Amino acid sequence: MDCNDANIFNRPRLFALCCLGLIAFVAAVAAVSFFAALRGAEQTMVPEVRGKDIVEALLELQQKELYPRIDLRYSGSAADKGRILEQSPRAGSIVKAGRRIRLVVSQGMVLSAVGDYVGRNVDDVRMELQTLFASNPQPLLTLKEPFLYQYSGKPAGVILEQNPAPGVNIFSPVELEFVVSRGEEEKAVEMPALVGLSVADTMDEISKSGIRFNFSIRLGQSRSSAETVIAQTPAAGVRMEGDDVAEITVASPVRSDLGENEVFSLFKYRLPDNPYPLPAKLEAILPGGERKTLVSVDHPGGDFSFPYRLPEGSVLVLSVLNREMYRETVR
Repeated sequence: MDCNDANIFNRPRLFALCCLGLIAFVAAVAAVSFFAALRGAEQTMVPEVRGKDIVEALLELQQKELYPRIDLRYSGSAADKGRILEQSPRAGSIVKAGRRIRLVVSQGMVLSAVGDYVGRNVDDVRMELQTLFASNPQPLLTLKEPFLYQYSGKPAGVILEQNPAPGVNIFSPVELEFVVSRGEEEKAVEMPALVGLSVADTMDEISKSGIRFNFSIRLGQSRSSAETVIAQTPAAGVRMEGDDVAEITVASPVRSDLGENEVFSLFKYRLPDNPYPLPAKLEAILPGGERKTLVSVDHPGGDFSFPYRLPEGSVLVLSVLNREMYRETVR
């Protein structure tokens, strides 16, 4: 007879035994559940990730079913940037899968004192500081702009003076003030003879003299004058001061002399004014993907213009100091 027998209640001893068995079963199930919960997740060994790149370290932790908690800290070497400096728990520790591992990651080297920037190019220093503090929302060193400029025998862009002086300790964010060279004071030059020259030869003369220029185009009176200079202001031999601009007119070819889908036109764009001429370059990306330089010249900023003859669909790209400023498609 089992516990389900209808007469069980008439047999006290059997009823008591059934109750005890049920209690024992429930207790056994509870004990198994308790010890399973106590044991928890599968255990794993913490890998050694100190000295490794952050990406490599994260992949190793992922393989062990461990998760990172990242703290950032500066270190004594710029080469340490992105590497693990410390970890907790230490390598070899046995922990439960799913545990968070504390990683201290290097932000690179932090400056403890102001460097010596005199004699260096200001654009190089700007790029260096931007790179050094790229991941810091409050960089320790910033540049006060606009800079102070003065003429000197040093090349344009060279830092002549700085404040604070080199070696000053950095305890909080510091703003650097620079006095920057404009180069030698511009002297009056003679306007070269440009009429009759091709555009390429004209640019050679302009580069030699260092004059400022502005191009325009108009239809020539003969096919032989196409794509050559037909007028200039001022005239050849006139003395030009540093801020004077030479107006140069180039003859455009007649439509019948242009190839199919070919365009002769004038590129125009206004660049930010610079305290001294900076390397500027106008390039064309042809429809087939070929890239060629149309003109490369030191330019002080302001209006930039240049005549071109290119297939439709070409892309004109203007850059200064190898940084793209503007692009447009030939239509």
